[in-house]
Amino acid sequence: MSIDCNPYKADFPLLVGNPGLAYLDSAATAQRPTCVLDAQRRFYETMNANPLRGLYSLSVAATDAIADARAHVARFIGAPSADEVVFCRNASEALNIAARCLGDTLLSEGDEVAITVMEHHSNLIPWQQACRRAGAKLVYLRPDEHGHITSAEIAEKVGPRTKVVSCCHVSNVLGSVQPIRELARAAHANGATFVVDAAQSAPHMAIDVSELGCDLLALSAHKLMGPMGVGVLWGRRDLLDSLPPFLTGGEMIDSVTETDATWAPVPEKFEAGTQDAAGIYAFGAALDYLEGVGLDAVEARERELVDLLMDGLATLPFVDIVGSPDASDHVGVVSFNVEGIHPHDVASILDADHVAIRAGHHCAQPLLTWMGIQSCCRASVAFYNDANDVDALIRGLAHVWEVFHGND
Repeated sequence: MSIDCNPYKADFPLLVGNPGLAYLDSAATAQRPTCVLDAQRRFYETMNANPLRGLYSLSVAATDAIADARAHVARFIGAPSADEVVFCRNASEALNIAARCLGDTLLSEGDEVAITVMEHHSNLIPWQQACRRAGAKLVYLRPDEHGHITSAEIAEKVGPRTKVVSCCHVSNVLGSVQPIRELARAAHANGATFVVDAAQSAPHMAIDVSELGCDLLALSAHKLMGPMGVGVLWGRRDLLDSLPPFLTGGEMIDSVTETDATWAPVPEKFEAGTQDAAGIYAFGAALDYLEGVGLDAVEARERELVDLLMDGLATLPFVDIVGSPDASDHVGVVSFNVEGIHPHDVASILDADHVAIRAGHHCAQPLLTWMGIQSCCRASVAFYNDANDVDALIRGLAHVWEVFHGND
């Protein structure tokens, strides 16, 4: 469907209530359609009980709601079994689970963990800490001028000492897609475990964990139009079975004595305490909605939006694109700077024009430092955007320039 038309905004109450808003920060968090908000409320109104803990009908309904959502997530990411889907608070917690459990199990002094310099802090700091605890070394893969990790870089940085490789599928700053299958092959050829941060890719393209070849994968519901506070860690069943739990307490145990405990099977082993059952249930509704739109349609529409955005930015001589000049290298995200104007000032003036973008380091400070910049602006699109939103940004940036330079 042409980006000049927009049948989707009507499904999103916040966008309906703010008709003049150009919301271009979906990489930080997506908007929620009515069906997701209704689902969360419906859980509390019709099945509010603690799942797994009761034999009465409300508790059974809550348990079934989580089981249905877990099975839906498994289908959405191509997982062989719903039991491989662990619910947590967000992708950050999922990656912390991966780093802590793998670090405690696999890493020893002198071992290496390979990540890219493009990683969100959520997929960087946990590995820093894991390496520090074990006396291991953190090795950084660095992208080419288009934001891609090359075969030569992989061959140089992933080797016999590598125990873990962890990589973003799509950079949240550059928007570039990384060679996940090639990284998986290199990791496994060296006996390493491969972890994928799919927080920025899952909202924009179909994900199949079997095709990607990863061992663990993390994503967040709130970037997929689900509630905040829900995330997913998927892992190969045999790997999850072999790892120790991350948190302990209720629900994740099989039996407890005064001196010892045994763990429940996965996924419950990694789901200590009461989960956000209403949020998980509503996440299932978000996936229903997204699949109703169709991921092929999402990808095609967002590609058109990025093309239009890049073309519009190219008409502004005072705007510098961060990363590749080729629109095809940007999945949902275009970062840029306005010459001589701090990104925070750019974002503040745009906000006055009802254009919402992100400004700062985007939780990717090592990448920006390596690129020689301290911060940047970031516009990110979703399928519920249209050409009017992009046009509003381009007009707003011209206004930003006028504020600082007049009509020069």
